[in-house]
Amino acid sequence: MPKAQNNPMTSAFETTAPITAALARFAAETAENQIPEAPMAVMQLSLLDWVACAVAGADEPVSNILRDMVMAEGGAPQATVVGGGQVPARAAALANGAISHALDYDDTHFAHIGHPSVAVVSAALAVAEKQGASGRALQQACLIGVETATRVGVWLGRDHYQGGFHQTGTAGAFGAALAAARLMGFSAAQCEMTLGLVATRASGLKSQFGTMGKPYNAGIAASNGVEAAELVARGFVANPGALELAQGFGPTHMGQGDLLALAGLGQDWLFETVSHKFHACCHGLHAALEALQELMPLRPEEVSVIEVTTHPRWMSVCNQPAPMTGLGAKFSYSTVLAMALLGHDTARLDSYSDQICADPALQALRAKVRVTADDSTSETGTRLRLQTRSGMFEATHDLITPMELQDRKAKVLRKAKSLLGEERAQRVEALVASYADAVELGALLRG
Repeated sequence: MPKAQNNPMTSAFETTAPITAALARFAAETAENQIPEAPMAVMQLSLLDWVACAVAGADEPVSNILRDMVMAEGGAPQATVVGGGQVPARAAALANGAISHALDYDDTHFAHIGHPSVAVVSAALAVAEKQGASGRALQQACLIGVETATRVGVWLGRDHYQGGFHQTGTAGAFGAALAAARLMGFSAAQCEMTLGLVATRASGLKSQFGTMGKPYNAGIAASNGVEAAELVARGFVANPGALELAQGFGPTHMGQGDLLALAGLGQDWLFETVSHKFHACCHGLHAALEALQELMPLRPEEVSVIEVTTHPRWMSVCNQPAPMTGLGAKFSYSTVLAMALLGHDTARLDSYSDQICADPALQALRAKVRVTADDSTSETGTRLRLQTRSGMFEATHDLITPMELQDRKAKVLRKAKSLLGEERAQRVEALVASYADAVELGALLRG
């Protein structure tokens, strides 16, 4: 890797791009002793969760396709591909971003409106392995990256998401870029240039939901971040204000430009409120499933109507009424609620299958589900009403209900054990806790 070069064009934009400048300083100038223990502890849980999801998703069709492509292309063996060998860093980031999101079982941040870790960790791990970075530097870069992705997601806002853009791919690319830049030792000026350059590459559409295109969005975000940082390191000149200036990414992609996204940057860590998934489906369905658990056990043959009240944002995301594939089932209130009532474990990967979707009993039960939108419902909450022969049953649940760190840790580890097996999960937990470097993690991911 050539030595990173200072870029003379940056200073002309420093006073006109406040988001870019603030994020660049945050990535370049946040010292290790300025990173509190609490957000780092959550980042470690997300890293454990990322490894578990990536390894468990390594044999998914989209994973095989991306891995086969990058391995066939070959190139310098710089970074590990999950379940494979080693390829150039940006190719590894592309494959691993998709592989780790293949199961749609990774963490979600509701302010970000997307999955922050899949793009950022995939990019950071690839660059850290190539650079020979320490494990502590890797984890700090991951935290800087996911916080950046979350802040950019807030800045872009609901209009961006409702307009059809997938923040995992769009905001995630900016987080991936600064994670890579941090590991490369960039100055604030170089970080600005990296943000400006990745602005012309960031992409991802919600119309891909329910297809292989959704996890691919995470892969391209990771790859775009690595590519932008590597080009800037070689002296590439772009418009460093292209995230937010006129005709920049935000203005041209329905971004709301909420400057409150900068509030408390470097002091308050929004990533601390990330949500980990304990059902193997779209996070928009989890509140309904948790509410249903409060009413169980129920006999499915006694249920006549299931009424789901959710926030309008989820109607275009996870309200497929009658999917016939396991992948589609992960985006369907009617299907997952019917699955749960019939006794299928919604935390298990093999519960989401074409065969289950074809089950006449499931099809009959999901036909009884009615989903309505209500603006007064929390974006992270759901109201559930079930009419049965015995009467009406009601329950509510909100995913943002605070969870103690130890409780969260126990749940993430339990999930990792279910995906990896107990021995391997404990090994990953130990590697993360001891700040193992990317080379050690890469060896585990290959095996």
